[in-house]
Amino acid sequence: MHIEFRHLRTIKAIHDAGGLQRAAEMLHITQSALSHQIKGLEDQAGVELFVRRSKPLKLSAAGQRMLRLAERILPEIDALQAEFEALEEGSAGRLHIALECHACYDWLFPVLEQFRRAWPQVDIDIRAGRAFDALAALRKEEVDVVISSDPDEGEAHFAPLFDYSPVFIGAATHPLAAKPWIEAEDLADQTLLTYPVERNRLDVYKMLLQPAGVEPAAIRQVELTQMILMLVASGRGVAVLPDWVMTNQRHMGDFAVRRLTETGATRRMYAASREDDAAKPYMAHFIRLARTEAVKLQRA
Repeated sequence: MHIEFRHLRTIKAIHDAGGLQRAAEMLHITQSALSHQIKGLEDQAGVELFVRRSKPLKLSAAGQRMLRLAERILPEIDALQAEFEALEEGSAGRLHIALECHACYDWLFPVLEQFRRAWPQVDIDIRAGRAFDALAALRKEEVDVVISSDPDEGEAHFAPLFDYSPVFIGAATHPLAAKPWIEAEDLADQTLLTYPVERNRLDVYKMLLQPAGVEPAAIRQVELTQMILMLVASGRGVAVLPDWVMTNQRHMGDFAVRRLTETGATRRMYAASREDDAAKPYMAHFIRLARTEAVKLQRA
């Protein structure tokens, strides 16, 4: 089966439009040409891609699989094209960033270094003071990007970056190191080391403690990731941090890293921007770099 980008755009256009006539208009081709293209694709696949008797026109199970492929690939292709066009034009702009994720500095700085070289005319800054009201700052145009794991529908354009797993981190000699995974009740008698943010923004509360109605024995707030790890290694408490934090740690033998619950936990990180800025070429390039660097860090 030979799938072309135009086939993916066709599937997505018909799904978005709900019918052939409107989809043909969106693609700037005749309805006859669109129907011929669909028939040729179905002949290649050997299956129907649409439920013919439905109104609006609906995708079959095979069509839905192709739609998911289109939704994954086409934005990357469009972003790459926009990057190349903008690099040729030498566009300028501003990229001021607020982070709702204290641990994100580990992968963000390499991203910004690559971005600086590609976009020397774009003003880059990290606005640490806007971390606690990041989305409000985005609306007020005080920042241009918010790195967050809490998408707020309607607030901004949220571009997915990568998935990560919050994990328990304790000293290698800690009693909980003997367990294959950590439950909420295991933290009831522990000192929990966290970043100085509201509870509802901490993965450990949202995904583990709050659903179980469990409170740790004590909470100690710490600004820096490396200081949290030093305190954990010294037996002064335990922590729940993103899995990438432990990548390339020089003293991994000092720590026990365990998943949360038997099945583990997964979160998704996003880059939020204003709708008008989301299509800017340098913004698309930043998103692409962020995705690539995060994956490299997780695989290291």
